[in-house]
Amino acid sequence: MCRSIKTLHNFTPPATNEEIRASSLQFVRKLSGFTKPSRANEAAFSQAVDEVAQAARALLDALVTTTPPRDRDVQAAKARARAADRFRPQRSRMS
Repeated sequence: MCRSIKTLHNFTPPATNEEIRASSLQFVRKLSGFTKPSRANEAAFSQAVDEVAQAARALLDALVTTTPPRDRDVQAAKARARAADRFRPQRSRMS
């Protein structure tokens, strides 16, 4: 799946409509293969983004969990640490 799509469930503060729309846009881009649709496909693309955003909001509103909400800043720091570790230059084993 597209790495730009972020988990939006069970965070404090809850996901905003802008975050949901951004994830929906990324999802539709991935499905369609278009970063920016042509004029001929613009209406269908925009409608798909709107429908996915509406479905995502309904899903997030309906989900139930017993775990405490996660903090966005803490999760972002963990993601940065994982990325730094993943992309750190490797030492040569022949040294």
